[in-house]
Amino acid sequence: MGIVIAVISGKGGVGKTTAVANVGLGIAQQGKRCIVLDFDIGQRNLDMILGLENRVVYDMIHVMDGDASLQQALIRSKVDNNLYFLAASQSKDKSVLDSEKIEKLVRNLKKEFDFVILDAPAGIESGYEHTIEFADKAIVVVNPEVSSIRDSDRAIGILDSKSQRVKEGKEVGKYLIINRIVPEMVRSGQMLRSEDILDILDIKLLGKVPEDRGVIDASNQGKPVILNKDSLAGAAYKRIASRLCGEDIKMVDIESEGGGLFKKLTGMFK
Repeated sequence: MGIVIAVISGKGGVGKTTAVANVGLGIAQQGKRCIVLDFDIGQRNLDMILGLENRVVYDMIHVMDGDASLQQALIRSKVDNNLYFLAASQSKDKSVLDSEKIEKLVRNLKKEFDFVILDAPAGIESGYEHTIEFADKAIVVVNPEVSSIRDSDRAIGILDSKSQRVKEGKEVGKYLIINRIVPEMVRSGQMLRSEDILDILDIKLLGKVPEDRGVIDASNQGKPVILNKDSLAGAAYKRIASRLCGEDIKMVDIESEGGGLFKKLTGMFK
């Protein structure tokens, strides 16, 4: 039986969907069967980052409503046969989500896959609550800035109050990805330090991802940056995926690194 992981942020624009695509592919590269689901009903983006937008015929709502089978709607990755994708509907809104149907879908996916990764919509409204409802664990993606941390803290509060596991007296494991770190800005005090973020959110650190201009280029090409062997962000996502698969991978201190090599790879400093 697989594990269901909801990837959440609270605030939009922190790189959550990019994290889902790259971590999902990283898990698949470890030889695990993984599926990533886009829960952002009406505004899907995960398909584009994966380069699968033209392959979408049926979506999650079609499956839950019985208009298509799960096998009809599943889309296999072009770059790894262990990775699959299930799209969100672009013609519906979040009001169509139904707890019983979601539970049935998630239960069926857990039978087929080692990892079921749910990409939550931004915000903390009904779409978010449905995404976390049947999650076994959650990954919180933040940027090292006050507004991102504040909104994520609210999202964690809802997770700890409304998920099915909590209602059953169990705990939802929570892990943190700090995304888009610029070492120079952390050292100058313009970005929050990882230690301060961990003190505020009080959850386990899963990984740190540096700012990398190559992420945007990769997303535009529909090729997750984890495929770029020269990308620092891609390497960070590989480490995160390995940790999720049970490997003991040392945490890289990105804030204290980032000299000439970092500047060259990110293209941020000229």
